[in-house]
Amino acid sequence: MRVEREIEIAASREAIYEVVMDAGRLEDWVSIHQELLDAPDGQLRKGSKLSQCLTLAGRPIKVHWTVVENDRPTRVVWEGRGPVRSKAKVIYELRESDGGTHFSYANEYDLPGGPFGRIAGPVVRRVTAGELDDSLENLRKLVE
Repeated sequence: MRVEREIEIAASREAIYEVVMDAGRLEDWVSIHQELLDAPDGQLRKGSKLSQCLTLAGRPIKVHWTVVENDRPTRVVWEGRGPVRSKAKVIYELRESDGGTHFSYANEYDLPGGPFGRIAGPVVRRVTAGELDDSLENLRKLVE
């Protein structure tokens, strides 16, 4: 399943990149972020690993992430593993636009649970879209 959202932000790609690649700033803008469990100091780079606790559907979920692609300041890809063999991928793409940056945030994930997971898919997609919208608005307010 893939959910993608986009936003125009009146800030440079570099300013946005600095925030999104600082694990210590996740709590400032990611709406489902609950706690950073483990992360390197400073800016994340290709190969960096971090663990965080997210809140999904009111439940804490631990996810272990690796930055697998980092093309500063235009594209970043994180791959994650969660409970019950769940997998996720987050993709940030930053393009210059008039007066700022066009920021695209995609979240790809496989739902565990076989047929039940597929049935729950539309509800999860709607909730994820709302969380992405909230996160992007938080990021916009933070960097503008």
